[in-house]
Amino acid sequence: MNQNHDETLDQLCINTLRTLAIDQVEKAKSGHPGAPMGAAPTAYCLWQRFLRYDPTDPQWPNRDRFVLSAGHASALLYGLLHLCGVKSNGIHGRDPNDLAVTMADLQSFRQADSRCTGHPEYGWAAGVETTTGPLGQGVANSVGMAIAERWLAATYNRPGFELFDYKTYALCGDGDMMEGISNEAASIAGHFKLANLCWIYDANQISIEGSTNITFTEDVGARFEAYGWHVVHVDDANDINALDGRLRAFVYTLDRPTLIIVRSHIGYGSPHKQDTKEAHGEPLGSDEARLAKEFFGFDPDASFVVPEAVPAHFSANFGQRGTRAHAAWQDKFAAYKAQYPDLAAQLEQMQSLDLPASWEDALPTFPADAKGMATRDSSGKVLNALAAKIPWLLGGAADLAPSTKTKLNFDAAGQFESSVASPAEPAIGGAGRNFHFGVREHAMCAIASGMAVSKLRPFAASFFVFTDYCKGAIRLSAMMGIPVVFVWTHDSISMGEDGPTHQPIEQLASFRAMPNMVLLRPADANEVVEAWRVVMQLKTCPASLVLSRQALPTFDRNKYASASGVARGAYVLANATDGKPDVILMASGSEVALCVAAYEQLKNEGIAARVVSMPSWDLFERQSEEYRQSVLPDAVTARVSVEAAAALGWDRYVGRRGTIIAMRTFGMSAPGKVVETHFGFDVAHVVAAARQQLAQAFASI
Repeated sequence: MNQNHDETLDQLCINTLRTLAIDQVEKAKSGHPGAPMGAAPTAYCLWQRFLRYDPTDPQWPNRDRFVLSAGHASALLYGLLHLCGVKSNGIHGRDPNDLAVTMADLQSFRQADSRCTGHPEYGWAAGVETTTGPLGQGVANSVGMAIAERWLAATYNRPGFELFDYKTYALCGDGDMMEGISNEAASIAGHFKLANLCWIYDANQISIEGSTNITFTEDVGARFEAYGWHVVHVDDANDINALDGRLRAFVYTLDRPTLIIVRSHIGYGSPHKQDTKEAHGEPLGSDEARLAKEFFGFDPDASFVVPEAVPAHFSANFGQRGTRAHAAWQDKFAAYKAQYPDLAAQLEQMQSLDLPASWEDALPTFPADAKGMATRDSSGKVLNALAAKIPWLLGGAADLAPSTKTKLNFDAAGQFESSVASPAEPAIGGAGRNFHFGVREHAMCAIASGMAVSKLRPFAASFFVFTDYCKGAIRLSAMMGIPVVFVWTHDSISMGEDGPTHQPIEQLASFRAMPNMVLLRPADANEVVEAWRVVMQLKTCPASLVLSRQALPTFDRNKYASASGVARGAYVLANATDGKPDVILMASGSEVALCVAAYEQLKNEGIAARVVSMPSWDLFERQSEEYRQSVLPDAVTARVSVEAAAALGWDRYVGRRGTIIAMRTFGMSAPGKVVETHFGFDVAHVVAAARQQLAQAFASI
């Protein structure tokens, strides 16, 4: 890390970052100038002197990661990406040699089609490692990135071939430190002794409502020391040499993560709005912007000024350090590939989100069984079969692996454990693929996203009702388009005795409303197999598998349709003899079995019914109109839907006059069968609804 420290150039670069932030926000008439201005020295010191990052290849697997968890300071990140010459990597069809953030992008900050969005968005501009903005999410993602490095190093490094040794840095603020998710994430990072992780806390003591003294007076450093972190302080953000020393201490701290608390001032250097909420959450205004730029030594009447010496100075340090390190890594990987071709092939597949050849051969087939098994149990069997074939499929549960059946129990699975790495030896236990997240649902889901953007294939599991504790992180995974696999069990009122606090009602509707989330609620063991087949081939969105605790019959696929129809979201499971039903019964998950039983009873009565299994509405909506009509023909108006959850949305499929058997209250505490009968989820109610629909249809003729 030998650097050419020219204090004059250092200050010019810092002030250029500040004025670019001022101009971005001022031109947009929207945004947060204060945090970028105050944190500019901190970010400059980290990027210029420490961050190992090749601007010509922002996807280099062993790059250091920088997460701007304080996403409202996005103007600072965009300025860094521009001044450091980070290339576009071909994102959104751009020429790979173009800048990721051009001057035109800076000048269209927060406007349509600009890469400089209001908060950093993953996949929109190269160099943005994860989507941030909702506070606490970024630091929690960074824990997943650090875990990924530990796992990759322990799994793939070999003597003389240290392919993975990157570090993860997160710049966060007071709001991040207040959010509960950051506390969960910090706790687990300390437990795992992630010495490759450094959070830099820009402690400016200002929030939207004013001074943090009105709400936030705890000793943050003492809290992190209790978590098992190494905590150091920098009294003045402008003292970059002091920060340099603290960052060097982090590099040589090998037994725990590091928190650097940096005291800064919102809008530092702005002579009139320093330490005010206006500098945090509003443009400075033209008069104040002129005064600030003049204070920083810039022409007050010029905007978006980049002195020629600034990008050259970044290139001579940040740029050359990264390109040299990347070139050396490429040479090492070429030699590694010659000596360990199978391991190298895995890494290449991982980077492109591909799967090993013949991975589908691992998928089991379940025989017909009237008693059957819970879909959580069949899912556990499928997951283990797949993980044995896909070495980077890994994950765990929020203290519920025995209940969610997500433990990997084959011999080579192992357990990811807290451990201490050294330069000569990888972390012991770091290659384990079972993760214990503790009762930390929110952090678990954000950590899984951090692992996913690091190209691992993580799964995260809990009870379905507890998604209420982690929806923020799940939503961002969908927004980022990353293939996290979420496994949610105990999917309905049928779980019984734990009562309404544990019985999900509105959660299915909520997930169905989430863009870019594939939700699958399979009806039996073979639908589970097909659901996993779909999930593992996803590359641009997460998936949620919603599974039962109670046993469900495994349908006889010689009698009923193949479960392969799951891939199309909905399919005809059982049909009228002539293919022309008088009434359609439709359901997802455990309630499909009720429809099948009702179908058989109606058939015995001479009534032509059809059963449609609908495990995934979103996949069904992607099908052609012709296919959707073949499953749910408009001509058949007598329709019944059955689902032990909120009714919201089913009218789309049953029509205005169809019958929706659903939940309209919270559940109750009683044995599962008692609860089901109490709320009308039994064959008798389904049959009665079908007869009523038929009578209504005939009356209208």
